[in-house]
Amino acid sequence: MRIILALMALLMSGYSAGSDCVVLLHGLARTASAMSTMEQALTDAGYFTVNVDYPSRQHIVEKLAPMAIAPALAKCRAEHNPTIHFVTHSMGGILLRQYTQDHKIAELGRVVMMGPPNQGSQVVDNLKDVPGFEAFNGPAGMQLGTGEQDLPKQLGPVTFELGIIAGTSSINLLLSNYLPNPDDGKVSLENTKVAGMCALVSVNVSHPFLMKRQKVINQVLHFLQYGKFSGESAEHYNCQAQLTSS
Repeated sequence: MRIILALMALLMSGYSAGSDCVVLLHGLARTASAMSTMEQALTDAGYFTVNVDYPSRQHIVEKLAPMAIAPALAKCRAEHNPTIHFVTHSMGGILLRQYTQDHKIAELGRVVMMGPPNQGSQVVDNLKDVPGFEAFNGPAGMQLGTGEQDLPKQLGPVTFELGIIAGTSSINLLLSNYLPNPDDGKVSLENTKVAGMCALVSVNVSHPFLMKRQKVINQVLHFLQYGKFSGESAEHYNCQAQLTSS
């Protein structure tokens, strides 16, 4: 019912997604199926969607980024999509930042990142030396600490139209002990932020469910349409200088 109401609102506004493409990038230790609910909502809204599956635990981010993103761009371009948006969860956002640092996407439109560790995660800082951590999270997971030598701090400001959705509820109180409040059990709200972002909204959702909850899906659709989030918790920034200089 909520999806239907959201789609009715889009139709009443006169908005059409047209043939825009949306690339979905899942997070660490996930698969494309984790983004299936989001994928269906975007498809129902009229977008051509490419839900990427990539081996998140097998390689470092620098290798995963082109492996995941280049074929997705090719699929969008094969459909003659004029604009290519991205919706990412967790480490998927870091892959996009890495890729856009090395490659220009001429058709790049708007980007929504859900729970991205843009400044790294203190969970990695505290658990990276624990036996089994690297085996479960792989080499990319080991790159996501908060140190100046860690990958998130090595990436520069974003130069695309970015909205960030940060969770403020946790179902993993053990991991939350390592994080500044508020947090989503994997990443603190503060560490989702990045220089150059256009908007941020907090939602009372935990990290593993950000891509599935209707309130988050509504915010994703809203940002892709308007370039901003809705509601009292939404914050908007002047990001035009970064966008025009890119």
